[in-house]
Amino acid sequence: MPGWLTFPALCSFLLPWTLTIFQIALGDPAPHPGPHYLLPPIHEVIHSRRGATATLPCVLGAPPPSYKVRWSKVEPGELRETPILITNGLHARGYGPLGGRARMRRGHRLDASLVIAGVRLEDEGRYRCELINGIDDESVALTLRLEGVVFPYQPSRGRYQFNYYEAKQACEEQDGRLATYAQLYQAWTEGLDWCNAGWLLDGSVRYPVLTARAPCGGRGRPGIRSYGPRDWKRDRYDAFCFSSALAGHVFFVPGRLTLSEAHAACRQREAVVAKVGHLYAAWKFSGLDQCDGGWLADGSVRFPITTPRPRCGGLPDPGVRSFGFPSPQQPAYGTYCYAEK
Repeated sequence: MPGWLTFPALCSFLLPWTLTIFQIALGDPAPHPGPHYLLPPIHEVIHSRRGATATLPCVLGAPPPSYKVRWSKVEPGELRETPILITNGLHARGYGPLGGRARMRRGHRLDASLVIAGVRLEDEGRYRCELINGIDDESVALTLRLEGVVFPYQPSRGRYQFNYYEAKQACEEQDGRLATYAQLYQAWTEGLDWCNAGWLLDGSVRYPVLTARAPCGGRGRPGIRSYGPRDWKRDRYDAFCFSSALAGHVFFVPGRLTLSEAHAACRQREAVVAKVGHLYAAWKFSGLDQCDGGWLADGSVRFPITTPRPRCGGLPDPGVRSFGFPSPQQPAYGTYCYAEK
């Protein structure tokens, strides 16, 4: 009869509506808008180590007729993104210092994944893969996270000597960089307990407490104590530095050496006196365990312990012990040297 739907047409009309009701009845989420061309990443956090090659996945489900893909790094604490690489699917151009170590993976014609060679400490952070086609720009975000170690640092003058910029420089001089909050939190869960407050990369000042006690913020719950954002130029605290796996190795040279003799001993072995970050990384990743104080490049004397034992630092937990900053002319310690492989 005119005006009536045929049975096949009726099925075509009702089927999408019926399937939606069926999905809701089963508890499936209702359809929602998502990337039209870019596939969502299976893993949004990519783990790597310094010196390794890291791949940040970005894959097109289908290519638009004309497009570009732009990779950028979201700078922490700043409202800007740093370009790394732009490609039109055929040719790619790198930008900045990271662009020289970055390339497209090109595993297949829809692959826009970014490969970073020789990962550095400053490469950790948030990245964005953005598809630009002039109509419906889309993007996916990923985080590159390095396995590493956080260590508190203060100079020979004593605690609370650094403003933010000085803390940042001090960490870089010790083969590290200012730690992020996430890195400090991870270190706290792994046993870092420290009463002195220190700068973090985002400009906040915090300190991790495992055993709550009166001199460390009171007897409340353990956690990360916060002083909140501070004045980067005026306020002064210690620093929490972050370092990762080493390209070379650290070794101990015994003796009763002054600091200048320690430098000479390392040079004789085609090495340099190790930095604080070197020693922490060797302790963390290579299991360096040495119950002997040794000079480091900053003039401090420390030793790494992975298996606590009597008369070897006196503390029940693993860690890097410190004798502070003895007189450089005092001939009483060996030295820790660092050699590239």
